[in-house]
Amino acid sequence: MLFNSFQFLYFFIVVTTLYFVLPHKFRWMLLLVSSCYFYMTFVPVYILILAFTIVIDYFAGIYIEKTPGKKKRLFLIASLIANIGTLAVFKYYNFINDNITLLLHGFNATNHLPYLSILLPIGLSFHTFQAMSYTIEVYRGNQKAERNFGIYSLYVMFYPQLVAGPIERPQNLLHQFRAQHKFDYQRVADGLKLMAWGLFKKVVIADRLSIVVNDVYDNPHHYHGISFVIATVFFAFQIFCDFSGYTDIAIGAAQVMGFKLMKNFNRPYHAKSISDFWSRWHISLSTWFKDYLYIPLGGSRVKIPRWYFNLFIVFLISGLWHGANWTYIVWGALNGFYLIFALMTEKVRNKVADFTGLSKFKMLNSAIQIFTTFILVTVAWVFFRAHSIQDALYILKSICNDTYKDVLKIRNHVPLEKISTAANLLKGVGAILFLELIHVIQTRVNIIQYIDSKPKYLRWAVYYVFIFLLMLGSTSTHTQFIYFQF
Repeated sequence: MLFNSFQFLYFFIVVTTLYFVLPHKFRWMLLLVSSCYFYMTFVPVYILILAFTIVIDYFAGIYIEKTPGKKKRLFLIASLIANIGTLAVFKYYNFINDNITLLLHGFNATNHLPYLSILLPIGLSFHTFQAMSYTIEVYRGNQKAERNFGIYSLYVMFYPQLVAGPIERPQNLLHQFRAQHKFDYQRVADGLKLMAWGLFKKVVIADRLSIVVNDVYDNPHHYHGISFVIATVFFAFQIFCDFSGYTDIAIGAAQVMGFKLMKNFNRPYHAKSISDFWSRWHISLSTWFKDYLYIPLGGSRVKIPRWYFNLFIVFLISGLWHGANWTYIVWGALNGFYLIFALMTEKVRNKVADFTGLSKFKMLNSAIQIFTTFILVTVAWVFFRAHSIQDALYILKSICNDTYKDVLKIRNHVPLEKISTAANLLKGVGAILFLELIHVIQTRVNIIQYIDSKPKYLRWAVYYVFIFLLMLGSTSTHTQFIYFQF
């Protein structure tokens, strides 16, 4: 069930209404049944996979808590094997199998392992990581094992964030299912506004930009130079609006019922460095890797070469988490390289800034840092979006070799190949500028609170204008979210 569909609209209205009508003690049951139905609207049989990992982790948590000494580690390992094993079979088996085939082919040998014709369960990477955080936190003693099987199941399956996060921690979410949430008009209204803004980012901005992006990236050898530049910049904003739009709807839907989910995005394209970008982008995943992989590896509390290794391996695994394709692995490795290179050159860059006097001009210096970071992130997005390493290298090569030539052709009024209609290009650029205008305003004022402070007639005028723009600018209400594939 897609958030940007009428099916979800009806589902949300019915579930939310029943939630506030039912007595408190029955509400978690409603949410669990509703979440099961929500997930089964995709591929019904895959709920059995969720049930398998839920049962394993539920009992693992209990036995971890009551088992003394080092023996409890065995139950943690069993839980991790069940979760990672499920992920490996459904997401990585065929990828590994294909690479084994290629490797053996080089030695004139044959791979006899069968190919599995299976679909990747939607949202598998997200709810697997959320389940793993539970058993790890119980093992660390930071979370008591949940004895109510239904409540634990709801922790893993809570429908607003089941498919694409945010990836929650048990300390934040589990106790909220026992709290009594009363109907609060202001909270409900604010949640609905956040959902509307998320829907706007998806159907008006992301889906509009996808028209150009899909045309170019699905047919890369039909284009070159400046077409790739436009499509790549469009994709940078498409994936942000698509993913953060989903997150806004998820957080808003939970907020309407009284639940508070963690923030997942914080204007990432305003970041002044790669490390700053990753503290703003997909925060729930970044902090997950920090808490459960980076710090256990030693974090920065080790010798510098090991520190760099820790950073690189985290980003490499982060790339693999996103998908079973070498393009994602290269994307993760490239971001890891960016971060390590930035650390290695930090002192030199600071000296250059001081020597040139650039450090004295804070606004200019910040603008250069933001622009440089955006360029680096966008270059990495080429690998994320391209269908293959070969396509990504072809696109980057064409950007480097042909963009300047294309600009000269435009100056000399020489026609270039069209990547879309002029209307789509202008609407795409306008959508990006509107988004950035909102982001700039948000740095100075909370827009929702500001609107709430205005007279009723003005508030409703803003709402009607927003609804009009949503209806006028939307291209489709049934386009799947990009991160559903992960």
